[in-house]
Amino acid sequence: MAAKIKKGDTVVVLTGRDKGKEGEVLKVLPSEGRAIVQGINVAKRHTRPSQMSQGGIVDKELGINLSNIAIKDPKSGEATRVGFKTLEDGRKVRVAKRSGEIIDA
Repeated sequence: MAAKIKKGDTVVVLTGRDKGKEGEVLKVLPSEGRAIVQGINVAKRHTRPSQMSQGGIVDKELGINLSNIAIKDPKSGEATRVGFKTLEDGRKVRVAKRSGEIIDA
């Protein structure tokens, strides 16, 4: 199945404690049906010091279910569903259902 939400997309949270917040998708986990979004679903993790990090209490983004986020419309800035369209040159692109605007550059 084609991915409706990809890494780098700006999304809006539809439900939960972060409802209405926006963030950039850092990682998509299709096998789990989840995505990691910058600044959304943040939890504190107690980490041990290592050669790479100092350790201590660290804020970490946890996964959020794909059904609870929607892509931000490029034209209006509101949450929108995603559809697909084939262009004249044969490319398949993502399209915002709300405005009809092409999401992929």
